[in-house]
Amino acid sequence: MASITPLGDRVVVEPIEDTYEGPLELPESAKEKPQKGTIVSVGPGRVENGTKVEMNVSEGDEVIYGKYAGTDFTLDGDDVLIMRESDIFGIVN
Repeated sequence: MASITPLGDRVVVEPIEDTYEGPLELPESAKEKPQKGTIVSVGPGRVENGTKVEMNVSEGDEVIYGKYAGTDFTLDGDDVLIMRESDIFGIVN
């Protein structure tokens, strides 16, 4: 995958698709947008009142984020999201 360095307090997330193991095959329109993903790249952080605020997430973290968070785009054929760190609810341990 090509690399991208997000600016400020933004992160690049590769969504983790939930797999459905049932007797019926769901059409794409019935599937919900993933809310879990892996951090691919992290920005340098933001500056608030002249003080640099470090990021709380790092590359490789598995995170949970809002259903409509971020902007979808394709990077070398892979679907990824770019979002602000504040759109992330937590890190999965």
